[in-house]
This record gives sequence, structure tokens and C-alpha cells, in this order.
Amino acid sequence: MSYEARPSRLRLGESLGLIGVLGAIILLFGFTGRHFFSTATFQQIANQVPALTVLAVGMTFVILTGGIDLSVGSVMAFSGSILGLAMVDAGLPLAAALPLAMITGAICGWVNGFVSVRFRVASFIVTLGMMQIARGLAFLATDSETRYIGKPVEALGAPLGGLGLSPAILLALLLVVAGQIVLRRTVFGRRVLVVGANEEAAIYSGIRTRPVRIAVFVLAGALAGLAAAFDCAKLGSVDPNAGAGIELSAIAAVVVGGTSLMGGRGSVFGSFLGVLIISTLGAGLANLGASDPVKLLVTGLVIVLAAVADVWRGSKSPRL
Repeated sequence: MSYEARPSRLRLGESLGLIGVLGAIILLFGFTGRHFFSTATFQQIANQVPALTVLAVGMTFVILTGGIDLSVGSVMAFSGSILGLAMVDAGLPLAAALPLAMITGAICGWVNGFVSVRFRVASFIVTLGMMQIARGLAFLATDSETRYIGKPVEALGAPLGGLGLSPAILLALLLVVAGQIVLRRTVFGRRVLVVGANEEAAIYSGIRTRPVRIAVFVLAGALAGLAAAFDCAKLGSVDPNAGAGIELSAIAAVVVGGTSLMGGRGSVFGSFLGVLIISTLGAGLANLGASDPVKLLVTGLVIVLAAVADVWRGSKSPRL
């Protein structure tokens, strides 16, 4: 049997474990916080996670190949700036401006992937550089000012119907489903897993690994462009400071969700559960009145514990 036909899977037990952790966090804050058990709280969490969810989907594919993308927050800000310029200065509708934002993100992602693969520079270093470049471009594009866009974008984040969920979270959920299908049911998804698990074996089995590695960065960049629209929807404006630090939350969510930092093992659905865990933890701490430094401390501890758990899982699971 070829390597390509044997992708690793997130075990059912791991998925149930993540759901159990999420449930435990909800119960903890439900009994210790004030009014945490309310429809409004869960609606608020659901409507705040679309941008992080979209970024986590793209980050999952990058990490599955053994790479990392530290630039998605800045690329999101730059793509949002392009979105604002297109809608405010050029007068384009959201339907035309959004593809421009996603193309902008995809170009940034292509640069990340091409430089990393062509010149064999660690993706950590390349994306660290892009993080600074894209943030600078965001400030230049907006003249370092916040720009109001208004109702066309705000509609993406406005709650609809009896459930009170926004179109943004519904689109993000559809993307999670699509991402999971791509990862598990397509040739591209299987190649992503194999390249991350054993690149040498992938090469021997006839897989062109370089295009795969570049493609995942392009995907992450394009999704950062989509996340920009969701982020702008919360305030109805474009902010060059948007997304500062969100790349760490995306990485934390992916790792908490069971994706190995070494590549080759993970799940888009698991990453979504990681997003819910990180977001619920943040909402619970806010409900308890925790300060921002405490939130950062807890988030950092979660990342470290998730990394330790990743190493432990790796020692217990055979690789390709």
C-alpha cells in the first residue's frame, strides 16, 4: 500500500476528549462565574470566533506539513486594509472587495511558501518577516488610520433569526466542514498529511512536495483575507492594528485540537474544537473579571501544555 493511501486520523477518543475538556471548562465557569450559563454568553462566544476559526483552518494545513505561519494576523490586517480601500475609496460592493482581500492574502501566502521552499529557509523565519512586512503595508495603506466601512460589512457579524447567530459563524462552520472533507477525502488532503508525516517517503511515492508546501501557505493567506472581512464585521471598520497576536491564538487552537507540531497528524474538526476551548476559556476568564495579563498567562500555559501533550501523543503514535 502506498504512503499516500494511509493518512493518519484524529482518533475518536481524542475528539471525545476535546469535547470533554470543553464541557469541563463550561461547567467550571458556569458554577464559578456570574450568569455564564446563559444564551447570551454562548451567542457572544459563537459570534466572536469566526475570524479565529477561519485562521485556524488555514493554520491546520500549514502545521500538518510541518510548517508554521506567524504572519496570518498581520496578513489579515493588510487584507482588511485592501478591503477598506476597495469599498471606501473605490466604491466597490462587498462581493467585489472580498475577493480582492483574499487575493491579497493569497499573494502574501505565496511569498511565504515560495521563499521557504525555494531558498530552504525555515517557515518560522520567513513568516516572522512577513508579519512585519504585512503590518507595515497595512499602516501604509490606511495612512495609520481606522476607516469606517459601515453596514455592508457589519451585516456579516449581525445576529440573525431566533438563534442569534451571525452569517459569519455560519460561513465559518461551512468552511470547517469543507476543510475536513478536503483533508480526508481529496488527493490534496492526503498529500498534505503524507508530506508532513514523512517527506522523504512522499517523494519516493511520486508526490511533488514543493507545490504542496507552497499551496498550504497560499490557502492560509487567502483564508486570512476572509478572516479580515469577519474581523471588520465586528466594528464595521478597518483597523491597521487588527489581528495583533491572533496568530498565537490560532496556533494554540490548532495544537490544542490535536494537530502535531511535527506535522502529519491532525484534523480541521479538532482545530475547531480547539478554537472553542480557547474562546470559551477567554470568555470565562472575562466573566470572572480576570485582567488581560492573567488572560495572557493562562493562554500561554495552555499552549505549553498542548505542546507537551503533542510530544506525548507523538511518542505513543507510530508515524508513517
